Amino acid sequence: MVEMTREEFEAAVSEGLDLVPEDLAARMDNVVVLVEDDAPAEDPELLGLYEGVPLTERDHHWAAGSLPDRITIFRNPTLAFCETREEVAEEVAVTVVHEIAHHFGIDDDRLHELGWA
Repeated sequence: MVEMTREEFEAAVSEGLDLVPEDLAARMDNVVVLVEDDAPAEDPELLGLYEGVPLTERDHHWAAGSLPDRITIFRNPTLAFCETREEVAEEVAVTVVHEIAHHFGIDDDRLHELGWA
C-alpha cells in the first residue's frame, strides 16, 4: 500500500483532471469531482464512482432543480491497489477519465472496448 496524505492524493486527482482535453472538459455540465477516503461498504475495492444523469439521458426537464452529478475518487482503495506513487498518479488519471466517460453516457462495456476499464 502506498502512503499518501489526503492533500497529496487530492493533488493527484487535480492533475488527473488537468489531463482531460480542454474541449472535453468544457462540455462537462453540472458535475463535481470529490475525493472520499473509503468506497461504499458494499464495494470496498471501488476506485471511483459516477452518480448522476449522463448527458446523453438528459432532456429539457432535467435541469429543473437537479443537483450536480458526482464523480467520487476513493483514496484508500486506490492506495491499496497501487505499489508506487507513480502508479497512484496513473490509476487516478485512468479512474478520472473512466468516470467522466460515464458522465458522457459511455458504459463499462464500451470503456472496456476502448481499453479504459
